[in-house]
Amino acid sequence: MTEPLSAGNPFKRVLAIAGNTFREAIRDRVLYNLVVFVLLIVACAILLGELTNGQEARTIVNIGLNALLIFGTFIAIFVGVGLVSKEIEKRTVFNIFSKPVGRGEFVTGKFLGLCLTLLVNTFVMGLGVSLALIYVNNSSLALSIWPAIFLIFFELMITTAVAIMFSSFSTPALSALLTFFVFIIGHLSSSLRDLASGLSSRMASLFLETVYFLLPNLALFSFRTEAANELVPTASMLGYAVLYSTFYCVVLLTIAIIIFSRRNFK
Repeated sequence: MTEPLSAGNPFKRVLAIAGNTFREAIRDRVLYNLVVFVLLIVACAILLGELTNGQEARTIVNIGLNALLIFGTFIAIFVGVGLVSKEIEKRTVFNIFSKPVGRGEFVTGKFLGLCLTLLVNTFVMGLGVSLALIYVNNSSLALSIWPAIFLIFFELMITTAVAIMFSSFSTPALSALLTFFVFIIGHLSSSLRDLASGLSSRMASLFLETVYFLLPNLALFSFRTEAANELVPTASMLGYAVLYSTFYCVVLLTIAIIIFSRRNFK
């Protein structure tokens, strides 16, 4: 941590940690490789689109937005689970906490720093998809996909918070695995509830209902197929998604801070 940390201003300390986290993340070559790889996928989508009988734009949006979500999730998981553990392994955490930095400020700063990294990467990836659509002469769709990209970013925020929460008490490998499971189940949560309503076993139904309410419903942020058909989410859908993501992130970070505050690094 190279940024000076103010003794009297928690907000400045959080921003300093977030800024350092962002700089560390963008120096990681994996992030650049992922962006380049997504742009290559978009280029492939253009070539595939030429074989889809006039459906170039729809093919580009489908492949581009799904690739954006997948690789954004990889960044959120693999970078997120390492934010805390890396500081502990390098033992720099002792140097950080020797300064006037609270553990809650540390966790919050790490989260905000990675969210800023994801925001930049999501924007670059989305820009690549838009440029590909402009290339195939569909400028209107190049603009209308941005609300769907906006939803993807807020989904990635939840994934980041989940990764940090697990990494506050578990190993990086297990944290990554658990976060990936949450991501998968989060996209199937509506199906789980439908399955629960059709089961005859009360115990199994109660278990699935509990999973539905405890784990994030990431299907709320899915608008990729609709975006490919030139549809735009309503303002109420966007507003609810933002509130849902914000609430979930606050809850997960609170849990992470409580666990991390009680952790013994010796």
